[in-house]
Amino acid sequence: MTTRLLARLLAALIVLACVPGMQAARAQPAGDTAPLVFDSAAEEVRFHALTAELRCVMCQNQSLADSHAQIAQDMRREVLVLMRQGKSDAEVKQFLVDRYGEFVLYRPEVGARTWLLWFGPGLVLLGGGAVVWWIVRRRAALAATEARDPGKSAQVEEEQEW
Repeated sequence: MTTRLLARLLAALIVLACVPGMQAARAQPAGDTAPLVFDSAAEEVRFHALTAELRCVMCQNQSLADSHAQIAQDMRREVLVLMRQGKSDAEVKQFLVDRYGEFVLYRPEVGARTWLLWFGPGLVLLGGGAVVWWIVRRRAALAATEARDPGKSAQVEEEQEW
């Protein structure tokens, strides 16, 4: 009889562990939801400008200023603490980069690891332009050949299977 009771107790614990509401409650504990209080208007302006340049590490496509995630609230509080310690904007950003990685910056520094991010779109655009230029020149040359010698262009078309 004790094994049957133990089995029921174990089954009840498994069911309670699998309830979705309880998992969500444990995923993000409630933090301090009190609004931030600024010492001056200048501090508030600097804070909002700085948090607009930083990315929420959880939301990934929202700025730190716009995100409602718990980690964004914690990061905003950390930014305010660092500002009040007299850190410059660059020092605050460096602290967050050291802690969360370069992903936290909306505009990462140009370096060995980020050159493709900065210059890749331009390289793709130049490559596409070169391909279009090559196709247009080739067709213009084919049209010029056809205008001079219609029989020769028919031979060229027969060589091409498309």
